[in-house]
Amino acid sequence: MKLEKANISVVIGGGGAVEVLFNPNEYRLSGSNQFAEVAIPGLPSPPLQFVKGNSRTLTMQLFFDTFEKGSDVREHTRKVTRLLDIDPELHAPPVVLFTWGDLNFMGVLERAEQRFTLFYASGIPARATVDVTFKEFTEGTEQAGKNRSATFDKRRTVRRGDTLSGIAGREYGDPGNWRPIALVNGIDDPLTLYPGQVLVIPAIE
Repeated sequence: MKLEKANISVVIGGGGAVEVLFNPNEYRLSGSNQFAEVAIPGLPSPPLQFVKGNSRTLTMQLFFDTFEKGSDVREHTRKVTRLLDIDPELHAPPVVLFTWGDLNFMGVLERAEQRFTLFYASGIPARATVDVTFKEFTEGTEQAGKNRSATFDKRRTVRRGDTLSGIAGREYGDPGNWRPIALVNGIDDPLTLYPGQVLVIPAIE
């Protein structure tokens, strides 16, 4: 079986893909909800009221080693840490898509901590780890669309492994109803979807 490399690609904002030299040993997906305690006199413990869900986070350690090539490892780590920089057009950091296997996580880089562990005689680093935390990104229109019926136009961002029939199944409850999506988005070949592509999901009666 061919080894699949992890990939970080910018889907909203400037910049391209970030090369992950080595796949992470592990990653952690975290999610949480926020509740409020409702004070009712006379009860031994207050009942809980759901307030909101919090954004999921994806955390991992990325490993970089350029010792055999004799190059500065910071040339690679900078590509990761630059994802913290403000995009001049967005006025915010770029939105990225982390893909590995069947994991497709769209988010923004919330935190990056570099650690340099091996150096050339010149003092230039040759090996490093970068601990990264991505926070899930969901557009407001997409979030609101989850609570509406298919009688409203929506927008969906293609994730790795998505197909038109799969999207139609999620949105309309019928995988065979993919043609309206293809038509409104000018898609001639349903196999040409790519991660990060934004599709208009037309309203149907």
